[in-house]
Amino acid sequence: MSRQRTLTIKWQRLLADGRTCPRCGSTEAELDKAVAALRQALAPLEVAVILEKGVLPPGQFAQDPMQSNAISLNGRRLEEWLGARAGQSACCDVCGPNDCRTLEVSGEVHEVIPAGLIIKAGLLAAARLFDGDADDRAPCRTGA
Repeated sequence: MSRQRTLTIKWQRLLADGRTCPRCGSTEAELDKAVAALRQALAPLEVAVILEKGVLPPGQFAQDPMQSNAISLNGRRLEEWLGARAGQSACCDVCGPNDCRTLEVSGEVHEVIPAGLIIKAGLLAAARLFDGDADDRAPCRTGA
């Protein structure tokens, strides 16, 4: 009998007076596409994909802008799954003087996180949910 597994994706972005920056808004659209694709791909494996969207208030953003537009999958940051690096660059008036988060993968800097990278990290995280399954079953034996 199989058991239900869960892939939890958490994302948070700056929200100031109901507005967010263009890069967070575009990342949200990419995230929604990625989650839909992951749900479809992982459903036959009985893996539920849960998306939690969080809000980073302006005061917290001002203290630590790197917390905005951050994605984690089952408790690990996206950049850890991808062997990537988080960076920063100037953004827009919503962000004020603070730089926003970027993601550098294989020398390419992404201000908006593409669905493909989120899907890749999601599949890597989902694969880890099956670690140890082979140990749960007794080997098949024939003869005496």
